[in-house]
Amino acid sequence: MRVSQQMLFNTYVSNMNRSLTDLVDTNIKAQTQKQVNRPSDNPVGMARILDHRETLATVKQYRNNIDTAKGWLNLSDSTLMQVSTIVTRAKELAEQAASGTITGDNREQISYEARQLFQQLLSLANTEYEGKSIYAGHKVDQNAFEQKLWMTTNDSNVSSRQFSISGNADKSIVVQFVDSGVVGGAADIDYRYSKDGGKTFTTKTLTAGTNTLDFDGVTMTLENNTQVTANSATDTNDASGTWMWVRPTAQYMGDDEDAVNVTGMNTTLGGGLTKAEGIFSGDITVRIDASATLASNISYSYSMDGGVSWTTGNVKSADGIASNAVLSIPGGTLTIHSNAGVNTLASGAQFIVRPDSAAINLQIQENEHVRINDVGKDIFGGVYQAPGYSNASPAFNGNSMLTGSNASATQNLFETMGNLVAFLETNNQNGVQEALDSLKLSQQHLLTKTADVGGRENRLSVADNVLSSLELNEKERISHIEDVDVGELMTQLSQQQIVYEAVLKSSSMIMKMNLLNYV
Repeated sequence: MRVSQQMLFNTYVSNMNRSLTDLVDTNIKAQTQKQVNRPSDNPVGMARILDHRETLATVKQYRNNIDTAKGWLNLSDSTLMQVSTIVTRAKELAEQAASGTITGDNREQISYEARQLFQQLLSLANTEYEGKSIYAGHKVDQNAFEQKLWMTTNDSNVSSRQFSISGNADKSIVVQFVDSGVVGGAADIDYRYSKDGGKTFTTKTLTAGTNTLDFDGVTMTLENNTQVTANSATDTNDASGTWMWVRPTAQYMGDDEDAVNVTGMNTTLGGGLTKAEGIFSGDITVRIDASATLASNISYSYSMDGGVSWTTGNVKSADGIASNAVLSIPGGTLTIHSNAGVNTLASGAQFIVRPDSAAINLQIQENEHVRINDVGKDIFGGVYQAPGYSNASPAFNGNSMLTGSNASATQNLFETMGNLVAFLETNNQNGVQEALDSLKLSQQHLLTKTADVGGRENRLSVADNVLSSLELNEKERISHIEDVDVGELMTQLSQQQIVYEAVLKSSSMIMKMNLLNYV
């Protein structure tokens, strides 16, 4: 076999390139300290590395969510503790003012601090985190509460009626009716009001057929046919006759979780009576699988994901009631009522249950979420005009209207503080005592809500510890696959350097050999 110079050259170059490639690859590993730098280095190992990196990215996002949630909840926790401090101070003031040993001037002096406490409470209820209101539900771009005027009365005939107030006042207005009568009726009704705590009164007349009282910059419109009673006494502690106090409160401007709405599709049933009751985590779609009357067996399915998947095989047993049918669904029940005498459900008819939602939830683990915000009215109370309603009303359905000695206390903090301010400014000892009882209830309710926030904070701490351990484990798995053994790598690098140098030297020696050297 003849070995040509070209064959020798190609062999030399091939050997040198192979040795140099191995040396360069080892050098790259030395630089990166990783034995897997591209998929071709270890295809299976790279797939595992990418899987672990994806898990690490998910863990990082969860921990970022936890950090955000901690910011919201820590701020809420400290805010509620400050609110509790305010309530404690308000209780101290109320205890002083409820005593019969102090004068009206003393109560007026206390009222100045009480009104400042109310303003501080309003400011805390509008606390923001990173520009977002933490007590307004989903409406994070606006204040949770706005100050407005509201009315307290000792007359149940008035408290059971609707009213509205417009205008502003720096001090509570006490109103007394000089005449008995019916608002909006055929006769005039004289009334008088005081804007200086009852020291001086201005008398005005509510003319026949009208229902708006004028307090010089503040107007109050009463519902027609509201019965009022005259009282000739000037003592605001006298429960006889109709007294009213126009005083500060706060109106909740966020959204709530109070209502569950039901919408019927492809059905003539429902109307305004069909309703859902229970605690629902999200929207539920209910589908009628076969035509049936409300009194008979009803086969139905429900979906928790907007109709993507269905839970079938549900049956409401026949009960003989033609007016309505109660279907069991996750979280509660759907009651379908007949409509205009029609009590037949068509196959394919659907009902969508939509609970009102105000929660902002952040995912902190694969199957775990934590709520970071709250509905302000469920903590601080105040008044609230629900969607679809024409008038606001006190939160908690609490009794913020006095009914003499039988008045009940309420946990509605804003209403209680507003009443305390009004009764201090108008020297009403009995009203201050009622406010003191309500302050005790309000603080108990506040501490319960604070405990709820603290519980969510603890969940975050536990979840963060779990994720920290998971993150460490994933990094160890990646290191086991990806990282090099430095000692072994340095030995390999030295060996490949010697091999490359040997190839160069031997190639140089052979290339010098030629037949002409022996001629």
